[in-house]
Amino acid sequence: MGVPLTKGGNVSLTRQAPGLTAVTVGLGWEAGPGCELDASALLCGQSGKVLSDQHFVFFNNVSSPEGSVRHSGGPGAGDAEQIHVDLGRVPADVAKIVFPVSLYEAASRGQDFRHVSRAHIRVVDQNSGAELARFDIRATDVGTETAMVFGELYRHGAEWKFRAVGQGYASGLAGIASDYGVDVLREAPVAAAPPAALMSTQKSTGGGTAVTPPAPSVPAPPAAAPLAAPPVAVAPEQSTGSSTVTCFFDPTHGPGMTTVTWSPQWGVPRPVQTCGGCAQRVQTTPPPYYTQPQAGYPQAGYPQPVQQQGYPQQGYPAQQGYPAQHGDPQQGGQQGGQQGGRRFGTGALIGAGAAGLVGGALLNEAFSDDEPDVIVNNYYEE
Repeated sequence: MGVPLTKGGNVSLTRQAPGLTAVTVGLGWEAGPGCELDASALLCGQSGKVLSDQHFVFFNNVSSPEGSVRHSGGPGAGDAEQIHVDLGRVPADVAKIVFPVSLYEAASRGQDFRHVSRAHIRVVDQNSGAELARFDIRATDVGTETAMVFGELYRHGAEWKFRAVGQGYASGLAGIASDYGVDVLREAPVAAAPPAALMSTQKSTGGGTAVTPPAPSVPAPPAAAPLAAPPVAVAPEQSTGSSTVTCFFDPTHGPGMTTVTWSPQWGVPRPVQTCGGCAQRVQTTPPPYYTQPQAGYPQAGYPQPVQQQGYPQQGYPAQQGYPAQHGDPQQGGQQGGQQGGRRFGTGALIGAGAAGLVGGALLNEAFSDDEPDVIVNNYYEE
């Protein structure tokens, strides 16, 4: 079994399998009656946007232009759908490959991810067949969203890494496509064939996957333009003004209306969209505030200041956290020594200094961008 990840966790696939050249990304789920889910892949540049509409791989466009990412078009061993990635053929300007899953015609069927259970995404080495990483989406992490980004493959220097994302969208695949810059349109009338760059989101009626055939390159005369029905955008109107993204920390909280800076425990801060309550907590509470404690995954925190007893300096007022000394040290000294605080010997001071050196080394390791040789589950970095 591969390295198990929780939401936001990542792992180096290159370190897991030295010499890795190709992977299969398996996506699985159990759906209720009448539910139909589809997996896809988005090849994105440094800007986070898809390179082109043809770099959106889904049921009607089963391969990227250069063939580095291919949709299997059906289930695989233990997966509902599989997408194959030839890492050596991925274009150099592709920074990450995002893997969304969406409910087909969710709005008209009145469905959302509450009808889906046991969803997962996993990465398998195509050469050895070994599972390298796995992210199981918990039932408590889903709500009214109709599409979700399960995970992403991304470059980190010369390495390929995998991150568990679990970000939901209430506007379905169209919302994800809009965020990543894909111009996806509904199927147009036969008399108005769409350009080659625009792909239909309607499934092939032949029962299999197919790419919408490109329109002829001959330009249409101006007089014929009124006969063509204008394309209709898939994204539904947001008449209420609500966000199409659910709360990053808990989808059951509703839409993510506020963008805040999330500081991962061992990574680079990045913006996420949250509900109002989570945004208030993030902005007013010291870390860690981004995940709930989970069984089997200890959450390391930050030490809080502790009040200590000591001796105030003469001539200065007593400071907060250090109670004033009782008794007059000029008169006998015993009463002040007993009630004013503790005295520390040379051995205690040497021990405290050694502890400080060890703590400094640990902090230096924790904030280093280099990862340890041993893979640790659920650590964070960009």
